[in-house]
Amino acid sequence: MNIQLKTRSAPSTARLLAGKISLVTGSTSGIGLGIARALAEAGSAVVLNGFGVASEVAKTRDQIASEFGVEVGYSAADMTKPEAIAEMIATTISEHGRLDILVNNAGIQYVAPLDQFPTEKWDAILSINLSSAFHTTRLALPAMRKNKFGRIVNIASAHGLVASPFKAAYVAAKHGIVGLTKVAALETAEEGITCNAICPGYVYTPLVEAQIDGQAKAHGISREQVVHDVLLAQQPNKRFATVEELGALTVFLASDAAASITGTALPVDGGWTAH
Repeated sequence: MNIQLKTRSAPSTARLLAGKISLVTGSTSGIGLGIARALAEAGSAVVLNGFGVASEVAKTRDQIASEFGVEVGYSAADMTKPEAIAEMIATTISEHGRLDILVNNAGIQYVAPLDQFPTEKWDAILSINLSSAFHTTRLALPAMRKNKFGRIVNIASAHGLVASPFKAAYVAAKHGIVGLTKVAALETAEEGITCNAICPGYVYTPLVEAQIDGQAKAHGISREQVVHDVLLAQQPNKRFATVEELGALTVFLASDAAASITGTALPVDGGWTAH
């Protein structure tokens, strides 16, 4: 069986989001960066957020700006700190006069049995994966309401819909994100604002690539076996989603075409949650 490991480009999008301002948390690498690039390709100015070496972040900003011809900002706000989140939102609105599209993507993971799960890891995961989205959303809504337009996209997970062993904090946080999405959607339903959650299964990123090699060496099996029998055991289509696919879906949800889509949790999981 041929297992796809390489990313595939999604079809090019028109500049559906020209004139919009987007903020993507956790966007200096991986899924968040893929989404930020897709929003920029669609014409939106983008504010990146996340950790990283200053020179690498600057290089990423320059690449996106030159490739797509949009303004690209950056905030190093720590998503565990409400005051840093508040400063990031305030600065974005002050500099651009608006905040149209908010993508809550920042997240971390830790795996351990429930009765052995370190309390500090629980607190950190809930803080970054769930509470940060509460803080960004509550602070972004006044500007969105003022402009009578807003798109909030929360990057949840298949684990926002189903559970797996040893991921108590992650599963709890992602279920919480789905619930927060529904509440935000209901509260803003008449105001030109939508809120939706994207629920990916495994997505091909450099971190996943490292997992493949690590698992193959640890278990003495081939990369193909790791992908098919370990990582993608729950995904019927036996292929990774790509960051480009998630980016294209985010652009659609942010567009006028998705004005009536709100309060949903959209699986991008190769059939995982169809079990």
